[in-house]
Amino acid sequence: MLFHIPKVLDAGRLARCRQLLDTAQWADGRLTAGTQAAKVKHNRQLPEDGAEARELRAIVLEALSKSALFFAAALPKRIYPPLFNRYGGEANAFGNHVDNAIRTHPASAQHVRTDLSFTLFLAEPDEYDGGELVIEDGFAGRPVKLPAGDLILYPSYSVHRVEPVTRGARLACFSWLESMVREPQQRELLFELDMSILAHREQHGDDDVSVRLTSCYHNLMRMWTDV
Repeated sequence: MLFHIPKVLDAGRLARCRQLLDTAQWADGRLTAGTQAAKVKHNRQLPEDGAEARELRAIVLEALSKSALFFAAALPKRIYPPLFNRYGGEANAFGNHVDNAIRTHPASAQHVRTDLSFTLFLAEPDEYDGGELVIEDGFAGRPVKLPAGDLILYPSYSVHRVEPVTRGARLACFSWLESMVREPQQRELLFELDMSILAHREQHGDDDVSVRLTSCYHNLMRMWTDV
């Protein structure tokens, strides 16, 4: 299941991200790819230990911590420190690949099981041609190209790719996370229940049905979460 999380970054945060990205020094994106993915990865990436990357990570993580929709969909336990990439010119595409099941941060040596991946778009769709994130869902590839500041959350086990950018530059933040609820079906049920409770409360307030549904949600969380 794909989750579109709109407006993760507001205009001010997005403008600061663009300032940092426009002056940053980019490196070969294959530095963080596995041996198989490196054969089809042709993009540029910010070095993880650079000053720009550190400030950008702080901006993104703060924004994610304030997004109730992101939390409801992902139920994050650990987030790998976000990375930033650029597609354009000769380094303009990333072929079909699957994300590694475990990511280990080189500085902290912390392991993150990749239950979910996300891409946070940092360039507007009209700034570049191509560059769609295509996620295979078992039937056909689903192309995703969102407004700057919006995020797509998708299962890390999905085969996916970035189509060639033929004009301009595609800028994005990407990362992986380990969820408190490992099973995708359980996460989806919890999300649907959470959204249904919110809709009911908006219409009827905190009536008896709302309280009982909320009790079911939290008891399921107790059964299924690993924290």
